[in-house]
Amino acid sequence: MTPLAITGAIFAVMLLLMALRTPIAIAMFVAGSLGYVAQAGWPPFANFLNAQAFARFASYDLSVIPLFILMGNFASQGGISKSLFEFASSVMARFRGGLAMAAVLASGAFGAICGSSVATAATITSVALPEMRRHGYSGRLATGTLAAGGTLGILIPPSVPLVIYAILAEQNIAKLFAAAMVPGIIAMIGYMIAIAIYVRLVPGQAPEVDEDRVPMSLHALGGILPIVIVFAIVFGGIYGGLFTPTEGAAVGAAATFVAALLKREMTWAKFKHCFYATAEASAMIFLIFIGADLMNSALALTQVPAQLATVVKGFGLSPVMVVAAIMLFYVVLGSVMDELSMILLTIPIFFPMVMGLDFGMPKESVAIWFGIMVLMTVGFGLLAPPVGLNVYVVNGMAKDVPIAESYRGVMPFLVSDTIRTIVLLLFPSISLWLVKYIG
Repeated sequence: MTPLAITGAIFAVMLLLMALRTPIAIAMFVAGSLGYVAQAGWPPFANFLNAQAFARFASYDLSVIPLFILMGNFASQGGISKSLFEFASSVMARFRGGLAMAAVLASGAFGAICGSSVATAATITSVALPEMRRHGYSGRLATGTLAAGGTLGILIPPSVPLVIYAILAEQNIAKLFAAAMVPGIIAMIGYMIAIAIYVRLVPGQAPEVDEDRVPMSLHALGGILPIVIVFAIVFGGIYGGLFTPTEGAAVGAAATFVAALLKREMTWAKFKHCFYATAEASAMIFLIFIGADLMNSALALTQVPAQLATVVKGFGLSPVMVVAAIMLFYVVLGSVMDELSMILLTIPIFFPMVMGLDFGMPKESVAIWFGIMVLMTVGFGLLAPPVGLNVYVVNGMAKDVPIAESYRGVMPFLVSDTIRTIVLLLFPSISLWLVKYIG
């Protein structure tokens, strides 16, 4: 078989297994294994698997992933989300569509101590959805808002996908977090603007005036203090040079646990659940790492990725157009794969290609900006049909809302995502603005 035929067969096997509902990690593992054995034989494959598993899991940098996941679980189980939504409601409920805006604001604040999109969507939905329905918000707007707000869990640091990108691209995690801050805030503001426009253009989706709004109070203000303190400790410590991002994740998990204890909502059962959920999510991510490593190694043996980079350079496209084409590919790929699998599978292929292009910027700046562009597009895939993992999660918690209505509900936010992605693509300085202040 030709290298191109082998590459096609590897992807065909992976997609076939995915269509049969095989977990994505297993699908990549099997497809990569078959491709590797077909090209190199069994003994080299066995040696590679033995060495790669140890090399991958012995990495100290990987410990940041379960620590940030644990931090998010403590926040989810500790009642912090309820306080966030109450405060956001007291601030935004005076505006038309204010509760929906409050849900976005609460999602952004919760994402600042969570790092997971699905966890943010599920946690804020459990608090905000009943209130939004009680105040007369349509199922379409309520579920669409909460699904979109959940993406802020990875767009606003800390972000597990961004940590994985940093590891794969060998970039500074702290600088990537700083680069994601402004685009994440832009995303949050963009979602609130989308809500304000949508409720005026489409009647009946939100109440004209909310007579039963929550007033601002010292109690609501005090409820967000734990989040502010945890965020200040973690990121103040990281950027103040007190500890590394990995140490910051550990400190953040401990601080979030203390905050949950102070709110008196952390029971022994919830405490155990936090560790079980962290172990389960971490195991899933690490298994995807191995599957993606095998896929990438099998593809590297075909030399097709290197040939692809040469072909792309030969097209004579501008570097920005190449990145735009990669972003469109991510949108299509997002219809069949989750965000972590996409990053693990594609970054080893696309990153060297992008780094070989001349953007007129230092290579580190290009790497950081490209990571933010990937993150923005991954967030798009969490909402876009036919998969849209966040949509499925939120819709599953809204038993009375058809899935088609939830997909209609995310359309205004996909428009906002598209506009934001184009702006960040054309103006890299937006993403790199805070990075220049980090030594």
